[in-house]
Amino acid sequence: MPDSIVIIPTYNEKENIEKMIRKVFSLPHDFHILIIDDGSPDGTATIVKSLMNVYPEQLFIEERAGKQGLGTAYIHGFKWAIAHHYDYIFEMDADFSHNPDDLLKLRQACIDGADAAIGSRYSTGVNVVNWPMSRVLMSYFASVYVRFITGIDVADSTAGFMCYKRKVLETIQLDKIKFVGYAFQIEMKYTTIKHGFSLVEVPIIFINRIMGTSKMSGGIFKEAFFGVIQMKINSIFRKYPEG
Repeated sequence: MPDSIVIIPTYNEKENIEKMIRKVFSLPHDFHILIIDDGSPDGTATIVKSLMNVYPEQLFIEERAGKQGLGTAYIHGFKWAIAHHYDYIFEMDADFSHNPDDLLKLRQACIDGADAAIGSRYSTGVNVVNWPMSRVLMSYFASVYVRFITGIDVADSTAGFMCYKRKVLETIQLDKIKFVGYAFQIEMKYTTIKHGFSLVEVPIIFINRIMGTSKMSGGIFKEAFFGVIQMKINSIFRKYPEG
């Protein structure tokens, strides 16, 4: 059985999803894909299900009723991947802001010893293309803020391009991950480190989506800003058994 699965949450990604699926399956490693679709009204799930006839052993979909948040989508996907015994479990966006070719680099970083690998926009400067400067600054300084509050040495703590070894996700008690938006990515990295696992940042170039609509909102940033402080306070009273 292939050892790697890429989890891609979707909501209204009909312009991107088929191209993304075909691209991942063209890579020189046998990746599987799990789509978590939150009731996309544009027919994203229908496109995926038609492609399942082409890739019946590689492509899977879990459909949920309505938008339930990025964090819950990934938790759902993580549990599914653990139950199906994948060794390397990836997070990736559907919109090509994450280059599928970089899946190979993230996987290799974990093969080489990391427990989790981050596709990092900021580990070697600012590697972001076609974002407004205001968005770049907000994202960059969000990670600076997270480092200041939490003390973790991660340049891109809000990154959504990740590879986790299965043992990490089996250890960190996924039901205790509380954030659902932007802060979800921060909480996952913080919790991974608190459990004693190693994180490696792999430099990538992040390219803003060309097709479709961004799901980012002010409320998501607000959750992250205040949530990081609460997460740090809560961690003082929580035990993190090492994996």
